[in-house]
This record gives sequence, structure tokens and C-alpha cells, in this order.
Amino acid sequence: MEDRILVIDDDHHLLSALRRQLSDAFTIVPAQGGEEALALVADATKKQTPFAVALCDMRMPGLDGIETLKRLCELAPDTVRMMLTGNADQQTAINAINQGNIFRFFTKPCPPDVLRAGLQAGVRQYHLVTAERELLEKTLTGSVRVLVEIASMNDPVAAGVATRLREWLRLLTTEFKMPHRWSLDVALALLPVGQVAIPPELLAKKHQGEPLTALERSMFENSPEVARNLVSHIPRLAPVAEILYLQDRGFDGSGFPPDGPRGKDIPLDARLLKILKDTAEAAQGGQLSPGTFEALDRRRAQYDPDLYPKVRACLETLATGGPGAAIELPLAALQPGQYVLSDIRLTNGHLILAANTQLSPAQIERLRNLRKIFTFVEPIKVRAMG
Repeated sequence: MEDRILVIDDDHHLLSALRRQLSDAFTIVPAQGGEEALALVADATKKQTPFAVALCDMRMPGLDGIETLKRLCELAPDTVRMMLTGNADQQTAINAINQGNIFRFFTKPCPPDVLRAGLQAGVRQYHLVTAERELLEKTLTGSVRVLVEIASMNDPVAAGVATRLREWLRLLTTEFKMPHRWSLDVALALLPVGQVAIPPELLAKKHQGEPLTALERSMFENSPEVARNLVSHIPRLAPVAEILYLQDRGFDGSGFPPDGPRGKDIPLDARLLKILKDTAEAAQGGQLSPGTFEALDRRRAQYDPDLYPKVRACLETLATGGPGAAIELPLAALQPGQYVLSDIRLTNGHLILAANTQLSPAQIERLRNLRKIFTFVEPIKVRAMG
């Protein structure tokens, strides 16, 4: 895909001139002002056609260059940001660098060859950042997958919940036009890891809604710390470990850990995870309903007041029924990638895999091996593929 450069300026004559000067080397997309630029970036994020570089004028009506680049950074953190301005005073440069996190600072009038060289450096920086991230994600995927598979076998109910939350996250990122939140997605996949040390009998007791003793409750309450300690041993997953550690921390300072941060000091991904996790726990039988959100409203002080209404409004669209048609299949016909919509159980009632789990190749192999020894309740309801 050809590298795209977003050029932002309120002067359409300058935009036309830059397009003529640079179009032989780059695909130039003009934006007349900050608002138009942010709309283009949001649309590019949704379509997965990101801009490699954003070159922005400083002095513009409405959103100035610093505010535009600051918001652009939130929408598309990988896009390399540059500033072009006629105001060359030192404080302007300092503010632009500190608040807009810019890569280059150009003053008007800027010679075309200098600007071209700067944009080429920006494109190289963009490729360096994205290549490093892609390599990291691919390298870590194997490690994460192993942990997820082990945790899923230990607690299939929690694994089903984690799958559901990841689906909700994908919906939220699409609706909010947010960049892909890789760290949160990995944290959601690893949610069951914190409970690997809890005895299966105690897990079953909790999932069946039986009352727990104070000691048993403490095991579940401390599971975020167990998750953090396990995940923090994987290189470059420190942000994921911190999200898992703060998954139960309320915006009002309630919840685990008792001495943890509160309000906006809690990382955004942890604040979002808290809302998603509590929504799943409030959903009767795993299905969203108006009653789900009424239960959450009663404790809304625990949630980010800016984030909660948006998440609530988005997830309410699912309350009338989940996406995709349901079909029933025998166990032997299940395929990797399908979403199980009903619990997979043995005829003696033992739970093997919880509803709302996406089947992995390892899980399919395990089910087929178990089928050689045990009898399953069939057919199994799944979401039709395609």
C-alpha cells in the first residue's frame, strides 16, 4: 500500500501548492482545518488505511495545530506527526513537541527539498514503528496463545467470558472509531490466567452461584495479582500485566487493590476492562438485557463517567439479540473459528467448554480426544460461519 501523507492547513492555496510539489513522491491527502483532518483520520482508522505522516499548520481557526496533533495522536498513535508554521518562536516549538509529540518542526517558507527529505524521514520512522510492533505482536502471539489454552482448560466458563469481552471490544473500537487496543485485547484473552491456581471445585462452586466463605472470596479477589505476576514475566507485556492487576479497581477508588490508583490515574484500558467485565457479570445467562444495565447504573460511581455512557449505549444495541445465525451441529462437525453458543457438556453434566467461546484448533483436538472416551450432549449450538 502506498504511503499516504495527510497535510492540514486552513489555506487551500498552500494545500494545492504542497500537493503539486510532493505528489510525485507521496500520496497527498489535503485537509482544510483540524476538524476535517480528524474526521479523515477516524475514517482511515475504521477502514484500516492509516496515514504514515501528518503535516499540520500551527495557526488555524478552530482547532490549532497543537490540539489537532494531540487528538490525532489519540486516534492514530502510529502516524508520525510534523508541524509547519510561520511562527518560529521557541515557546511554540516547545509546546508543539511536548503536547503534540511531533517528529519534525518546519518553519514557513520551507524549501521543497527540505520538506521532502523530512517527509521521507517521517515515512521511514512510521515503517520502523509499525514493523517493530507487528514483529512484537507476532512473537508474543504464540506465548499468549499457550497461556490462554491452559487457562481455558482450567476454567472454561471464564474463557467463554473472555471471548465475549473481546467481541465487545471489537464492536466498541468500530463504533468509537478507536485505534486497535492491542494491550487490552491481550489482557482480555488472558483474563482466566489469574484463576489457574484456584481449585476446580471452587471454580465450579462460584460458577454455580453457591455462597463462598471469606477465604474462598479472597482467592478470587486476589486473582488479578496472580495474573499480573504471571504475565509480567513475559517480555514487553508489562502494560498488559498492569491492566490485569487493575481490572477490578473502581473509578471511585473501590475494589482491588485497596491502595491502587483512582479516577483518571487508572489506565484507560483498565477503566474500560472494569466496565466490560462488570457488564458480563451482570448479564443473566451471558445475555445482555435492559436489566443488565440497570444493575450497572446502581454502581456507576465505580466507572469512568465519560466512558461508561458510551460503552453502555454501544452494548445496548446487543441487548435484543446477538449477531449471526445459530445452527446446531454434532461434535464431530465443529470447526476452529466457530463460536459456541451453548455449553459443551458430558451426559453426566460435567462442563467441558462454556458458551460464547471461539473454538481454537487445540480445543477441537481436545474435544475429539474426549469424545473417544466420553459421551457428549449433542447437538451443539454454534454461530454459523460466513
